[in-house]
Amino acid sequence: MGLETIYQAPRTSDPHPEHRIYPYLLRGMAIKRPNQVRCTNITYIPVQHGFLYLVAIMDWATRYALAWCLSNTTDTGLCLEALNEALSCYGKPEIFNTDQGSQFTSLALPGALKEAGITISMDGRGRYLDNIFIEWLWRSLKYEAVYLHELTDRFVAERPHSSLGDKALVKAHCDNRSVDMKKNWAV
Repeated sequence: MGLETIYQAPRTSDPHPEHRIYPYLLRGMAIKRPNQVRCTNITYIPVQHGFLYLVAIMDWATRYALAWCLSNTTDTGLCLEALNEALSCYGKPEIFNTDQGSQFTSLALPGALKEAGITISMDGRGRYLDNIFIEWLWRSLKYEAVYLHELTDRFVAERPHSSLGDKALVKAHCDNRSVDMKKNWAV
């Protein structure tokens, strides 16, 4: 029918041409235990007057979102905040996998991972299947929560939820338990 969107969706995975790209280390690897591999990614959440950006860190073995942060910008600080929370709440993984977005290839995030003694892995260019578990999380979150409810701003997206003891999801993940964002998304 020739239908097209009238806005351009935000691009969350543009690589910086001068940043280092690390090899993808997970091909053929059996991932069987928590803290063996974690992954991260950024997605956008449409709100009434634009977008919010959501970064999550997920454990591949358990499929739980261990930490996440929501912001109106996609700078590296958003990713470092989620990384630091995941490390402080759940310790360090052996391998940390990301895509090739500039937030993940900047000096800051790989530097923090190296300093913690964590091996870095990056998806192949345009290979969303290399990080499929977090892509499934985004799909589930958007189709089962975000697209069904009008989010007007960050406050609505982060409001307290009764199943979390009246805490917002962003504050609940350090209570010595993982937060299943798909099941507990507070809208």
